Amino acid sequence: MRPAEITRKPKETDITVKLDLDGGNVDISTGIGFFDHMLTAFAVHGGMGLTVKAVGDLQVDGHHTVEDVGIVLGKAFKEAIGDMKGIARYGTTFIPMDEALGFASIDISGRPFLVFDAKFSDSRIGEFDTCLTEEFFRAFAFNAGVTLHLKCEYGKNDHHIAEALFKAAAHAVKAAKAVSGSEILSTKGVL
Repeated sequence: MRPAEITRKPKETDITVKLDLDGGNVDISTGIGFFDHMLTAFAVHGGMGLTVKAVGDLQVDGHHTVEDVGIVLGKAFKEAIGDMKGIARYGTTFIPMDEALGFASIDISGRPFLVFDAKFSDSRIGEFDTCLTEEFFRAFAFNAGVTLHLKCEYGKNDHHIAEALFKAAAHAVKAAKAVSGSEILSTKGVL
């Protein structure tokens, strides 16, 4: 088991994330229904146990909550992955979601970066601001210390586009976090 638990409590939010990279229960509560749906998909498709309890200033909007969940989840991921010895390190996948096709590629490298290429036609999916999809993944990638590329190759329905991206990211993470040896996968010997 590779668990981690992180709490973050700035003025705008109060967030606790419990993560186990090797599976477990999934229980998500952020106050933003669609975001809960996406985090649940991320955990289930990524083969991870995940509990997220988030209270945020949703009377303002969802930005602080979504970004801070990304920060805390990223920190938990970094703690759980540890010294990166033996992991596959890379993962790449395409995920179809009806008419949408999402792509994700990740390198668990200690070098944070995000490339995000997806266009949404509406500003919201339920109570979730579509622009926060990129904000979540940026916060996650930079705090996890991973390089993450996400792209929606095509799609029309914003729900399907977002879901394809979250599930593609999950499957890429699942492949990259898999234990496949005992050494760090790098010609330098360190990451």
